Amino acid sequence: MNFSFWENKTWFSNIDFAIIGSGIVGLSCALALRKKYPTSKIVVFERGILPSGASTKNAGFACYGSISEILDDLKTHSEVEVVQLVSDRVIGLKLLRQTLSDVKLDYQEYGGYELFTERDKVLFESCKAKISYVNRLLEPIFGDNVFSERENHFGFQNIRPKLIYSKFEGQIDTGKMMLGLIKKATKENILILNSCEVGKISDNGNQVSLQIKSSNQFFNLIDINVNKVFIATNGFAKQFLDEEVKPARAQVLITTPIENLKIKGTFHLDKGYYYFRNIEDRILFGGGRNLDFTVEETTEMEVTERIQNKLEELLKSVILPNKPVQIEQRWSGIMGIGAKKKPIVTAISENVFCGVRLGGMGVAIGCSIGKQLSELID
Repeated sequence: MNFSFWENKTWFSNIDFAIIGSGIVGLSCALALRKKYPTSKIVVFERGILPSGASTKNAGFACYGSISEILDDLKTHSEVEVVQLVSDRVIGLKLLRQTLSDVKLDYQEYGGYELFTERDKVLFESCKAKISYVNRLLEPIFGDNVFSERENHFGFQNIRPKLIYSKFEGQIDTGKMMLGLIKKATKENILILNSCEVGKISDNGNQVSLQIKSSNQFFNLIDINVNKVFIATNGFAKQFLDEEVKPARAQVLITTPIENLKIKGTFHLDKGYYYFRNIEDRILFGGGRNLDFTVEETTEMEVTERIQNKLEELLKSVILPNKPVQIEQRWSGIMGIGAKKKPIVTAISENVFCGVRLGGMGVAIGCSIGKQLSELID
């Protein structure tokens, strides 16, 4: 299939800024560029029908890190680095909320809780002993204590009787977030081309050549030229970059409606490798990547029997014991991670830039990373 004169002229010619990836980073970058360059032509290329990584597939946690995660980060990062990571998440979430509003995000601040199993007794005691220390570290950011002990009043079983509460954690509706960003981008005359995958990127110094392919079997490969390119594909970015970022699949399930569900908030278990929340009158539960890191280091959007079985086991033995529960849906999303938690926001050539490696914190920092990405050409 060849493009008509009209198609080529309207969508593929005279592109000032091409953005690869229509998730939270890509659309936030596009919106920030539009503010600075009101007459520029901005086109977002998306390989899927919807954003293909984690932006429409995440659990909707508006969080900054559980206490065990922060203490774990302190083993490989300095205090200054960890405080900066948390600060970046606070700033990023504030920007997202300002961009769309709490109503459009369906933002709810119920707080967050970390659960500890009996075999995690040593971890719990360590986290409990460090509550005051971590609160002092984070007080300049929040202006208040973040963590405290709470009783298990949710009816969870097979865990220690005390939970560690995180005062400022919230949750959003991920679908509403992305729909809001898409509507805002469309209103700002930003073109979004779905089922339109970028294969190769070649920067010749004056312009950048993009090889475009489509899921349509009758669509020929074409090359187009653009002025600047911004890569916002996170877990899928390795094909374009020589940077330390790799994919990490996160698997999720959601229950059918549960009568008289009393659980409200965001919850972390096993150093954050498992996480769950209420959504309306359902439980959304994800994680288990630690069961097989190697297998889950993939861009394949599949679910595996091993991890799904473990999620169901924990759902029935810990979260909703002695309560009949049915699973309505299962899915997976792809994150971008690395040895360091700091995202990669950098120029990779004269006209090509990237904002990737969000480390599972896309809701908190995605909007901010998109803005930072747009600022690389200032």
